[in-house]
Amino acid sequence: MGKASRIKERTAREKIAAQREAARRAESRRRLLITGGSVIAVLAVVVALIIARSIHSSTPTPSAGSPTGTVLPASVANEVTSVPASTLDTVGKGSIPSTTSTPAKLLNGTPLTSNGKPEMLYIGAEFCPYCAAMRWSMAIALSRFGTLSPLRGIHSAATVPGGGTEAYPHTATLTFYKSSYRSPYLSFVPVENEKIDHSPLQATNAQQQALWAKYNPNSYPFIDVGNKYMFTVIYNPQVLAGKSWSQIAAALKDPSSPIAKSVDGAANYITAAICKTSANMPASVCNSQAVTTAAGGL
Repeated sequence: MGKASRIKERTAREKIAAQREAARRAESRRRLLITGGSVIAVLAVVVALIIARSIHSSTPTPSAGSPTGTVLPASVANEVTSVPASTLDTVGKGSIPSTTSTPAKLLNGTPLTSNGKPEMLYIGAEFCPYCAAMRWSMAIALSRFGTLSPLRGIHSAATVPGGGTEAYPHTATLTFYKSSYRSPYLSFVPVENEKIDHSPLQATNAQQQALWAKYNPNSYPFIDVGNKYMFTVIYNPQVLAGKSWSQIAAALKDPSSPIAKSVDGAANYITAAICKTSANMPASVCNSQAVTTAAGGL
């Protein structure tokens, strides 16, 4: 082989080697890009899951079978427990007279007290749509005499045992299970007797069972204010249909709202009944226009 041929062959081998090295580097870059892309994709999924979990945890969504519910945001709780007195005065009896002409039943039993104060006894059930309606009104009334906390949100049952749709299904409401109440004027004793699935939750004691059996046998809700007045449901729960906790709470301060006319109106009647058992204390509440107006309908 001549010199020229050897040079030509070496040049060809070098060219092939250079091409192979270039191909190897390209393949390495491709693998790095694939690996990097996979890592980025995995990180993106992880971040998305973290964000989704964060959003989910910030939105109260108690399960149907959870008796403790979910603590409502402070802003929502404040709207329920701090309905402006001016709104309550404007609402007065609200729409209650169009639902019932006798919102309260007069009782003449031995005064119901605890801890040296008049007692308001509530017996209800978490599945009950009528209890769902009245809890909003009770929370407003109770908050005028003391502090009710925490406010936990649940929904009434959607179905009845054995099948079928419950009346006013899935109504947004509160639960008084594991709540506390502090007041210098009133004791509040709530008994959530059954869970959303109708299984037992809180049992009544002998005294509570006797009062319940005497005045409203095994029917929910049973609200006994000092053994002077009894309330059951005094407005149509339909007004709350399809509303969230925050929507209901926001409507309470608008006296022209159908929700305020029902919920606040019922709260005024309950407040008036409490005033009748608490020697009209505090005067700032019991002498208000809302209470004096509702008291005329007791």
